[in-house]
Amino acid sequence: MKDFGASSDLPVVAIVGRPNVGKSTLVNRFIGRRATIVEEMPGVTRDRKSLDAEWNGRRFIVLDTGGWIDTDEPLAHQVSLQAERAIREADVLVMVVDVMVGVLEQDSAIARILQRAGKPVLLVVNKVDDEKRELEIWTASSLGLGVPFPVSAIHGRGSGDVLDAVVAELPPEPEVPDTGGPDDHLFAIAIVGRPNVGKSTLFNRIVGDERSVVHDMPGTTRDTIDTVVETPEGPLRFIDTAGMRRRSRVDENAEYYSVVRALQAVDKADAALLVIDAQQGVSHQDQRLGERIDAAGTAIVIVMNKWDLIATEDRPQVLADVYDRLGFLSYAPVLKISALTGRSLKDVLPALRQAEEAYHARVPTAALNKVMRELQQKHPPPLDRKHRTRILYATQGASEPPTFTIFATRPLPPSYLRYIERSLREEFDLGPTPIKIRVRQRAS
Repeated sequence: MKDFGASSDLPVVAIVGRPNVGKSTLVNRFIGRRATIVEEMPGVTRDRKSLDAEWNGRRFIVLDTGGWIDTDEPLAHQVSLQAERAIREADVLVMVVDVMVGVLEQDSAIARILQRAGKPVLLVVNKVDDEKRELEIWTASSLGLGVPFPVSAIHGRGSGDVLDAVVAELPPEPEVPDTGGPDDHLFAIAIVGRPNVGKSTLFNRIVGDERSVVHDMPGTTRDTIDTVVETPEGPLRFIDTAGMRRRSRVDENAEYYSVVRALQAVDKADAALLVIDAQQGVSHQDQRLGERIDAAGTAIVIVMNKWDLIATEDRPQVLADVYDRLGFLSYAPVLKISALTGRSLKDVLPALRQAEEAYHARVPTAALNKVMRELQQKHPPPLDRKHRTRILYATQGASEPPTFTIFATRPLPPSYLRYIERSLREEFDLGPTPIKIRVRQRAS
């Protein structure tokens, strides 16, 4: 199964090589922006990351891969398997070596894999920052991958020549029928939570494909990864994000950028799966993250992962703790699952579809004002300076999330606004989405 998100019909170019030869820097140069995390340390890129690129009017997908290493170390081995998978799925392969280090045995091992792939291969010698180093590129000819391209990815030197060669090797461009709109308009779900709570395992279960590297080391996922998943009820876009730590514990630049991108994913998503480790319970960081999701106006489903590891007699207290610490998200369903075993995963997609419906909900003005009159009759607004506040009428100004404007004779206290919100949720079945209520003062 090929899975490259929004542009799955485009040809694919995989960037491969040892760790720390500058693959991610070259990818950023290809796509014209800093979309991948670049750091001078081996192993920063761990998952396959697919990105849209265009050169001379030809669009294609660039796959940024983790560094390939011949090792039995579990995490590095998984990263290498991801790189090998990208090689199998790509149409064109770009191998990157480091002119400053020269050709190593690991480079030769990768070259042999590429030769067996039977696909066009371009050899890039990176970090050729000036003409003095150009003579050194010819040592890479020993890899048997053709004439090497001298490139300085960090400065952009020679990258245009590589892109010209890449486009020349792409398969013929097919005629693609108009399908009625880009996948950018799909309902987008960010999978968020603290490190090592099982987000990538849940992501892989939902996608049905080992797309992210899963390992019991906190911080394994460094970049966000978008994947469009076909479900019986239509497509959804999932964003698997890096785990979020307290800012004071983010010591590496790479992890800092991961946190930034994860927060950006929350802001841009339509819904969020907030994944919590049931064994650890709700932490202060989970609370802060929940507040961020709520403030962003993003629909939310709370996922208690590793539920199968909680003793039966302890489960009521664990749930009570969730409802206590995340009381401000009382509208959000709490799913009790095991991403590792697949327990209760069947509940996730229906909950997300319910969140999607609520997120896009539109309430007719007549029905809205009927409810507003009834709730005022049942519980009138409190007195303000010996005067009774009256709600004149209300309208829904927007959806995504549902946003209501109430016109009243005086300001309404927060407690009464919470009463209105609860009433609207119950009456119109608004489910697991935030509701925004604005009050405008108007004379009666």
